[in-house]
This record gives sequence, structure tokens and C-alpha cells, in this order.
Amino acid sequence: MSPAPPAPAAPGPLTVVGIGADGWHGLPAASQQALRTAEVLIGGPRQLALLPAECAGERIRWPSPLRPAVPGLLATYAGRRVCVLASGDPMFYGIGRTLTEVLGEETADGATGAKARPGSAAVSHRLRILPHPSSVSHACARLGWPLEDTEVITLVGRPIENLARALYDGRRLLVLSAGAGTPAEVAALLRAHGFGPTRMRVLEQLGGERERMVEGAAADWDAPPADPLNVLALDCVREPGTPPLSTVPGLPDAAYEHDGQLTKRHIRAATLAALAPAPGELLWDIGGGSGSIAIEWLRAHRSCRAVSVERDPVRAERIGRNARTLGVPALRVVHGPAPAALDGLPTPDAVFIGGGLTAPGLLAACWDALPPGGRIVANTVTLESEALLAERHRQHGGELVRLAVAHAVPVGGFTGWRQAMPVTQWSAVKPPGEQR
Repeated sequence: MSPAPPAPAAPGPLTVVGIGADGWHGLPAASQQALRTAEVLIGGPRQLALLPAECAGERIRWPSPLRPAVPGLLATYAGRRVCVLASGDPMFYGIGRTLTEVLGEETADGATGAKARPGSAAVSHRLRILPHPSSVSHACARLGWPLEDTEVITLVGRPIENLARALYDGRRLLVLSAGAGTPAEVAALLRAHGFGPTRMRVLEQLGGERERMVEGAAADWDAPPADPLNVLALDCVREPGTPPLSTVPGLPDAAYEHDGQLTKRHIRAATLAALAPAPGELLWDIGGGSGSIAIEWLRAHRSCRAVSVERDPVRAERIGRNARTLGVPALRVVHGPAPAALDGLPTPDAVFIGGGLTAPGLLAACWDALPPGGRIVANTVTLESEALLAERHRQHGGELVRLAVAHAVPVGGFTGWRQAMPVTQWSAVKPPGEQR
């Protein structure tokens, strides 16, 4: 005699169930119970296909694009027992984050209020998450890599150029693939950046019956398209002669495509030190030139954000190319003259002015745009702009410094110093009591 079906559960929080390539039989009892009793099952076609017939709820496929559709979809099925399916761990580059942010916009009693932090009472009251081991956990287990020492890059819905920023000799990287063609695209990027000897391993269907691994070097990668459900493991090896790129500001000038409008390496390092990038902060880079300041701000931390403002269209396009080459394709480039081009930009945490200081109202507009505690740094090599910075220093304080760099050059059969043009730099922090 077969056991009686479970009693229907009362409507409660939205449940998110992580599921792996091992499907239904790899789920713990709590996850199976949640799926059996759900009235509505939402997920991708591959995830929904893993469920047996005993999961009798109405099956809804995620629409595309997904994020804008989430609030309406949740509203449509409000009051019913809803389960959302996610690949692996829903909170690791998964749908769990999106749902947490959407549901966090209401307070625990259901009334609309200030946006709650993910993980706060508002979220836990309305969202129940049942995770499954992520593909990264499976991959590290197969490879014998310590998870805490392994950097993870996702290419799902993100530009492949993001990977370039993480390429360092001897590093181990796990890449979350966007599909069957990702391994070949990654191999091409590795070759283009001087990492052809890198060992590549493609791990397919991790945790499932069809799990397998394909291995080769990026330099001669010719494997056919992989299973769409795959993770790449990279043992990065730099080709001899490929210049290393540091994790700290002050990349070699040769790393940039430029027409001479470039904040040079030593001045750039000092400028980034004064700007003091921190995770999540936004920079306005005004008079972008080649984009070097904004690019190295973004390289400081993957959550940093930047807008580069450049009036010259050729240079604006060049900034975008430099950003992609150096692994920060998220750099937003605004083409137009400042201060007019600043209208409508999000509030910055820091502002750098590398050009156009004499434009009427520019310094005042940048200072006014900063919130209390925001930083401003401005560089110049002309006497006219230096006078403006001296006046700002008198009004707002901060630091006014002159930076001079000399390079050793041949002088006949000997060696002497060649002085570069000195740079005057003003930096200041907006006082807490001063309003925007």
C-alpha cells in the first residue's frame, strides 16, 4: 500500500530550491517536500524538466529578460504556494539575489517602506531558501582546489572581457560559463592577452550522471562546443615576454592605447592614492583622455564604479577600448563637454579632474555634486589652472602639492636626468557639515 500524499501546506514565504545536475534524487527531503506541495513552480526549462510528475504544481518558465519581470510575476501568484527553482546555490550568482532585492523593498508586515538589507527581517519573513551545492563547490571538490583560495569569475550575462582583469601568472580561476561556446571564447581571450600556455579544464554536468572533463591548453584549444552546463578551470600561465600588470595603481603607460593624453604612470599612482578608491564607490573621471584613472579605479575592486567624461569622440571610443582590454568593460563613457555633460549622472563618491579645469563653473559643479565626505582631486600643468586650484585650496583647504618626476636618459656617452613637466595637484575632502 503506497503512503498517503503529504497534506497541503498553508501559503507561506516564497521558497527557492537549489537543484543540481543530479536532479530530483540529489535533493534533500526538505527540498523535495517543498516542491511536492507547491502550487506554482517557476524556473528555467532545464530545471523544470528535472522534476518528476509528483510535483504537480503549475509550471511557469522564466520570461526573458528576467529581472524586469520578477515583480509582476510574483504579484500574479501572490497568496499561492510558490517554489522557484535555481541552479545550485541560489545565493551564488543566482536568482536568490534578485528575489532578495525585490522582496526586501517591503517591510516584514507587508507594508511598503524603506528598502531592507538582504538578510534582514523583511527578507527572512518572506523568502525561504533551500540551497544545493554550487557548481563551484563541485568543481573544487573534483580538482582538489581549496575553495577559499579560488577566484570565481562569472560570464553569465556579463562581458567576457571581465576575465582579463583576473589573469595573473600562477592564479587558479573558475569561470562560470555562459554556454557551450564559452570555452572557445575564453581560449581566444587568453591567447590575445599572452596567456596561451594556460591549462584549461572544462567540467560538464557536475554532479550528474553525464559528468565529464575536457582538458587542453588555450594556445591550441580545438575542442568541440561543450555541454551548455559547464564550468571552466584555468591554471593561468603567462607567456614569456608578456608584461605583468600589477593589482595596484600605476600600470605601465604602454598598457594603454593613447595619443599622448594620458596621466603618466607615477603621477597616476599618486592620483589614485589621493582618490582612495573603496569597494562600491563611484568615480567621476572628467577629461578622461585615455581613461587611465577611471580604469585603475575600477581595477581596485570589482564592485567599484566609474564614469569617464570626454568631449573628444575619438578619445571617448579609445577609453572604451582600453577599458575592455584591461578587464573593466563596465566603465561608462559619457561623450560631451563638462560641466554640461555631468547633468543627470549619479552622485559620485570621488571626482577626478584631469582636463578642462578652466571651463566656467566646472570646479564649482564638481564640488557641489559631492556628498559630505566625498573626495576631489584635480591635476594641472598650466599656470592658469594652477591659479584656480590655489584659490580652491584657500576656500576649501585640503592639500596642494607639486609632483615632479625625472627620468634618466643618455647624455652623450653618459646619463643625465630629463625632467617631466611638474604637475600641480589639489585634493580635498568635503566636510561632513557642508551640504551639497
